[in-house]
Formats: sequence, structure tokens, C-alpha cells
Amino acid sequence: MSNNDETPPADTPPVSEAKIADAPVNGTVRSAPKAPAPPPRSTPLPYLPARGSAMVKAVSSGDTVILLGRRTSPKSPVPEITFTFERVSAPRMASKGNNFVDGVGAYESREALRKLLVGKVVQFETRKQGVAAGDRAYGLLFFPNPKAPDAPPMNLAVEATRAGHAIPKINTYTQAGNDDDEEIEDEYERALREAYNEAQVSGVGIHSSRPSPYARKIKNSGDDYDIPELIAGTSKMNKRRVKCVIEYVFDGSRVRCQVSPGQGDWQFAHFTLILAGVSCPRLNNNIEAPPEEYSREAKSFVETRLLHRELDVSLCGTDKTAACAVGTIHHPMGNIAVELLKNGLARICDWSARLMNPLDVPAFRVAETNAKRTNTGLWHAYAPPVISGSKEISGTVIEVLTGDTITILPDGEAYDSDAKVKKYSLASVRSPRVGNEKYGKPDEPWSVECKERLRTLSVGKQCKIVVDYERDIPIGVAVGAASPPTEKRQFATISAGKNEDLGEVLIAEGLAETQRHRDEDEKSSRYDSLVGAETASKAAGKGIHSKKSPGVRKTNDLNDPRKAKTYAGFLQRSGKLKAIVEYVFNGSRFKVLVPKENCSFVFALSDVRCPNPSPMGSNTKPAEPFGDESKRHGRLNILQRMCEISCTGVTNSGVITGDLWIGGGQKRKNYTEELIASGLVQVEPRRIEYGDAPQNLMEAQVLAQQNKMGMWANMAEAVAASPSEPKKATEEVVTIKLSEIRNGSNCFAHIVGDEAVEVIEENMKIFTTRHGTSGAPCEARKNSVVAALFDAGNGKSWYRARVIEKRTNGTALVLYIDHGNLAAVPIRSHIRPLEMSLNTERVPAAAKECRLGLIATRDLSEDDGLEAAHMLQSLAWGKNITCRIHGRDEEGKLFVTLYDPTKPKSINQQLVDAGVALAMKQRDVLAMGSKIDAGTLGLLPDLVEAQDIARKSRVGMWRYGDVGDDDDDDDHF
Repeated sequence: MSNNDETPPADTPPVSEAKIADAPVNGTVRSAPKAPAPPPRSTPLPYLPARGSAMVKAVSSGDTVILLGRRTSPKSPVPEITFTFERVSAPRMASKGNNFVDGVGAYESREALRKLLVGKVVQFETRKQGVAAGDRAYGLLFFPNPKAPDAPPMNLAVEATRAGHAIPKINTYTQAGNDDDEEIEDEYERALREAYNEAQVSGVGIHSSRPSPYARKIKNSGDDYDIPELIAGTSKMNKRRVKCVIEYVFDGSRVRCQVSPGQGDWQFAHFTLILAGVSCPRLNNNIEAPPEEYSREAKSFVETRLLHRELDVSLCGTDKTAACAVGTIHHPMGNIAVELLKNGLARICDWSARLMNPLDVPAFRVAETNAKRTNTGLWHAYAPPVISGSKEISGTVIEVLTGDTITILPDGEAYDSDAKVKKYSLASVRSPRVGNEKYGKPDEPWSVECKERLRTLSVGKQCKIVVDYERDIPIGVAVGAASPPTEKRQFATISAGKNEDLGEVLIAEGLAETQRHRDEDEKSSRYDSLVGAETASKAAGKGIHSKKSPGVRKTNDLNDPRKAKTYAGFLQRSGKLKAIVEYVFNGSRFKVLVPKENCSFVFALSDVRCPNPSPMGSNTKPAEPFGDESKRHGRLNILQRMCEISCTGVTNSGVITGDLWIGGGQKRKNYTEELIASGLVQVEPRRIEYGDAPQNLMEAQVLAQQNKMGMWANMAEAVAASPSEPKKATEEVVTIKLSEIRNGSNCFAHIVGDEAVEVIEENMKIFTTRHGTSGAPCEARKNSVVAALFDAGNGKSWYRARVIEKRTNGTALVLYIDHGNLAAVPIRSHIRPLEMSLNTERVPAAAKECRLGLIATRDLSEDDGLEAAHMLQSLAWGKNITCRIHGRDEEGKLFVTLYDPTKPKSINQQLVDAGVALAMKQRDVLAMGSKIDAGTLGLLPDLVEAQDIARKSRVGMWRYGDVGDDDDDDDHF
């Protein structure tokens, strides 16, 4: 609807000879009599001049209209006055005074005048007006004849009489005046008499002997019918619209409608209509409170454009009490609701906008936005919301806190402090609330599903944030009479991946709903799309809009150590499991959820030591170096991500230990290796000391030290000066006793005086007594340490063993780590899980694997190899042997020279003398570098000399000729 409408807007002055105000009459000015100041009114009380022109605002009956004048100032109300035909009486319309029953012909009389005059400009001639300003005026109205535009304007009182819509009052009016006045009155009286006689003869209007086909029988909503019945009836009409006359305007957004004749059973039904999508200021009639700002302007705006017009109305719903209909008035020039918004006379009303077609709402939003931007009407003092910080940012989603709140790390920011992480909530989205066990609040239905869906949509992904508004959100609980503390939260439209608005996705899937805002509150820039998605979700009965309950999801929490130990064996046997990291305690300890097994537990990376981060709460204990950094690394890379874990053990406190992998395909990587290579954690020192540290982790730590990563950046100057040079091995002399001979140059031994041997023997006896000799379910993975049965001659007993190979026939090859012997045992009957107190982290292996230094012997499959093993047994078995430890070889075995204290030569040299062993080549010894003591090379010449004597004497392997450089079977050594 625009200002080019056939109905001029209220601030457009009609063409007139004089204003409806104080104006000259016959060259003089009629002055208002002195009277007390009247109370404030919505419109001024005018005096009519003798002649002039004005626009017809409304038609009250067949003989009375309301005329509009011209504003006296831009902000002043439009003056109006009631004007009645002189000496003519039309049938009385229904009112309280006549029990709401129309007089005969009253409706047709008013309809004829309404269709002809409403919104049109007429010429008036005032004959009489009360003494007080604003009193009803009496006179004549003139309007061009539609059938003869060139003819003089017709007198509407005479034409109403001729059509049988009014009755003249002959000889009831006299006025003193000059001869010209008498002549005019005589002519008007004759015209009325002639028109009256003509109407009687023609039998038209009230003179007709036939009853009117449109005798009104008013039906009032609430008394005669209910609004939902009306909506159901109009939905069957053409285009789902019903023709109505706007009978009364309560305020800018509420009108009284009458269904026009010809609309079936609903004709003459009266109802109150609320304009869908808008809310205007209230006039507060009959209330002590003053009218709201711009309420009169909004009412006048609508009255001048809609009052007493016949227009199509479409109904889309009711208010919450079903007393009023909600709908749209279709004017040929546009939508009155949009025009109200454009002129700043209304606000968008969200509850009624939800009832509209979603495609119609964007025009409302654009109109209101333009009014805000130009500070029009209600928005004269509007200022855009102040956003602290940037309005648009991008970053990586770190964590999903609830179904509508996330934290992100902005692009370009280093995650060196928790203050760098920003919290945002989805604008105009309300998700089901997650419960709080501390305060006894359960989860709302669908809260878990909503949070999980948002996690899969956003965590770890690049996102774009457009902040729409800010709110002060209460956090915590109020103490006493004080209000709860608050935090300033930013609400934004968040897009990630192919999803333009994550909130819209959640709402469309029925996992969240749109927030109900107050009309003056800021909203999401995509609020209409959110409402449309919610409407579609409701229609489809999805999620929270469905009748079915999501059910209570109970997760098996293994926080209890006893419960964790019970499930540990099952988790170990399950191999690699998909898990979600729910919480990060520090760089290597997490709370994980395994969806497949529906259990959650504390999980720690094995074989590493992580520095402690800053404690939570009021504890002021400082963090260990790189403790906070390692925790932030975990939050950034694995928090709420799907990963893969492999459980290998459980601690006494119920913490499941194992390995963790992140990523997939070519990007899959061992998270423990990543942490070590970044210098954020280190390999457990005890594992290094006992030689049990995994080789891949050791290599990662050496790389971190070389690159000065993390905790290795501030290494001692001596180390930093030559980071590539490993520590030089130093010789150590101990007394040992052999426990197992593998071949002539490889054996296991116990260190004499080592209490660990006695301790582990005693503990394994207790273990056997406690568990008996029956096997138990156990995951016999390669390199895992288990308890395995062995009969040493005094009955079966449990011993610690490392799984070397798991075979397909249900057996496993195990190494008894405290003795060094190998055995193939049935997994089902001879293996069971080992208690955590007996693992190698707490009690290292008692048997040390040794390699006789500087010599090599053949394999046991060869006669010479078997002879070498027998000779070693005869020289060293059952004796306390002196052992010079030169270092470790490439496989981590002790590189040793053995001596019988009673003989001058070493056992190594005696084997060479007997021709069952070869001396190592000098180049191979030099290749071992710093892994062995520098003085070890000095023992080689004696062995080479002994080898030359054995070759010349043709003993042992030399009996058939020379061996060594010319042989192709060096692999036999």
C-alpha cells in the first residue's frame, strides 16, 4: 500500500476551498465560544466553515459520515468531525440503543453511501453546528455523479431519498436569513419532496413491499460461533479468503471485521482480527495508563486506509485464548502490516508471525530493519546493539558445551592460554537443557541427542561466526538475597562446512526450537528461516515435536576401581575400539566414552609421564612445566573427537591404560608418539631404566630432544651443544648366575644379590595360591605381559611371561621374563591376566638377557652351535660368574664378557679357543659406537689371536677348513 492509493494518507490534505478548522464564512471568521479546556483527545475538535471539501473517512449510517480535514502541523493528529444530512433521516443501524437490531433498510442505506464515498473527497455546505467545537455538523454533501461526470455534483441527501434510503423531514427546519437563503431552502425542500414521491411510486428501498434480501442478522464471535469454526469455514472458500468490511479499528494491529453478504452461512459474522506478524502500540482505552507512544498515529494510519473498506481477509490462526482471529488483510495496493513497519508504527510480533506463510515474513523483516536504520517512528531512539569485539570471526570449534553453545579458537590465535578460547551460543535457538548432577537437575528430553548432533556437525571443523546480539546470562546459583553472577554471552549465527546455519540444522531435525523473544529484543539475522524450519519439523513430527520419548540413555560408568578392573579384561580382549574423548584431565589422561560398549571410563596413555597442569578451582598450586601446554594440546586435538583406543591394562585406581590413535587413512597417527615428539610428555623413565620402553616411543623422544621441542628446549648446555651424540656407555662389573642358555653366545641371567628375584618369586607363589592353576580369559596380544603356567618339577605354578607370538592353533609362544625360558602354552588353560601390582612397571623383569661380547656362534640347528651351547653350560651353569657389562647391542641386550673367577681367561675367549665361536670383525665393533664402552675394543686382539690358533690347530669348526669371509652362510652365526 503506497501513497498513490486511491485513499489519500492521513497527512495528505484534500483539495478544498477552506480547511476544517477556523475559517472565514461569508468574509467573517467564526470564533469558538469560551469554554473550559477539554481533556486531551486523539484528534482536535474543529469548526466547519460554511463551504469546503473534505475526505470521507467512514460512513456511520445512511445519513451520517465522518469527514477528515488537514493537519495543522506535521506531528499533529488529523482533525475529523461527524457530518449529518440536513432534514433527512435514514433508518437506524444496529446499536445498543435498539438491542443491536437494524432498522428496516438501514444496512442497504449505509452500504450504498459507504461504497460511494469512503476514501473519496466530497463538497460540503454547513447549515448548522453545535456551539462547542467538535459538535456534530448538519448540512449538505455534494459528489460528482458517476453516471454523468460533466453534470453538476449531485446532492447526496436528495439522492439517498430518491433511492429510498432516507426519509425527508419536511417543514421541520427554519432559519432566519435573507431572500437568497429562503430560495435555496425552498429549492432543497422541493427536491426532497420530489425525490421522496418518486421513491414511493417506484417502491424502492424502505418503500418496497418485498423484504430486503440482505436483512442483517449479526453473528458475534464467542456468542454465536467460535473463531476456530470460522477459520475452518473460510479455509473452504476461494483462495482461502473471505470478503469483509473493516467496521472498527481498535488500534493499529486490531480491527473489527464484518463478513460481507454472499459468503454463505458466515455473512454478517462479526469478529476481532489481529494483524498477523505485527504488534502496534496500545491505546489503553478505559485504563488509567496513558496511551503508548505512536499508538494514535498507528490507529489513524490504519483508519484512513482500511476503515469501512471491503477487502479480502485470510485467516491463519487464533490468539492463545481463541477469542480473536489472526490473519492478513489483502489490499490491492499492498499489505497494511508491512506499511506499518515501514513507517515505524509497529514491531514484528513473533508469535503471530509463526502462524503466517514463512515466505511472507522476509518482507516484514526488511521493512522493520529499514525503519530501525532510519530511526523512523517507534525506532526514533533506536541504536544498533553494541557488540564487544569483532562482529564476524572465523576459527576452529574446540568443544560443544551444550546443545546450543560452543567454544572456538579464533584463527590466527595461538592456544597459549585458556583466555584465547571464545564462547558463543546459537542466536535465537533454544536446545533442551543438559542436567546438572550437582544440583539434582536431570537432562531434558533430547538434550543428549542435540548435543551429540552439534558435536558431529562442528567439533574440530572450521567455522564462521556472525554475532547478532549479546546478553548477560546468569551463571551459578544466587547466594541469599543477592542476584546470581552473570557473564556476557555473545549469540551468533554459526556456519560450518556445508551448513549455513547450525541452529537451523538442529531445529529442522527436531532437536531444538526457536527462542521466543520479546518484540523489542534483537534476534538472529536468520530468524525467519529458523521459524520456517521449526514449522516444517513440527509438521513432520520430528524429535521434540514427536509423541514418542527418546528414552533414558544410561551409560555404564566405570569410575569405581573395582568395576573398572572387572571390565578391564573384556576391554583388552576387544582389541581396538572407537571412542569419544569427553574430557581432558591432562595431556595423557582423559575421560572416554565407548559407544559400542556403552561405557565410559578414565583412560591414560601407557609408557609415558605427563607433567601436571594447573589445578581446577581455588587451588593455587602451580602447574609443572609444560603441564598446561600438554592439556591444551589435548583439548585442541582430541577433545570430543572420535578416536581409536587399545586397552592394555588397568591401574589400582581403576584407570584403564593403553594406546590411542587419531585421524583416519593416511592421516592416522599414534597420539602418544605425537605428544612425545612435540616435547609435551616424556617416556616413563623407569621403563627406560629397565629397558622395557617401546622402541617407537624412544625414537620419538630422541627426535624431540634433537629438535629441542617442548620440555627439551632448555636442556643443559652440554647436551644442547651436541644433541646428536648419545650418552657414552660405561663399563660395569656385576656377579650373575645363568638362568637360561639360548645358544652359545646368548643367555639370561640373574644378578646375584638382586632382591627383585626373591620378591617376584614370593609374589608369584601368592598369586598361584590365590588363583589356583586354572586359566582365565585373557587377551594374549603380542608383547603383552601375562601370567603363564609352568611346571619347574615341583608342580605347576604361575610365572610372569611376555607373549612373543600368538598362534592360530590356540597356543601362544611366551617368554618367561623372570627366567628367560621360552614355551608354547595353550591360551585358554595356561594363561590368565596379571595383577597390576605385578606388572613390569612396578617390578622389572628379574632375568637380564645377555649377549657374549665380541664373539659369534652358530645356531643350535648346527652341530657347532649345539657344541658351543653345551660348552657354555659346562663353563658357567650353576656358578657365580663375574660379568663385565660393556653396554648394550642394537637389540638392547647386555653386551658382556663372562669370567670364571677361578680361571684367567674369559669364557668368551675359551669358546674361541675351542673353535666353537668366531671373533667379531673390527668394523662391526666400531659400528656399535657409543653403545659400548670405549675399552671394549681392546679385548678384541686377544680373541683374534685365539681364533688364529684354533684355525691352525683345526679344532671345532675349523676341522674341515677355513670358515668366515669365504663362506656364504654367515647368517648361521
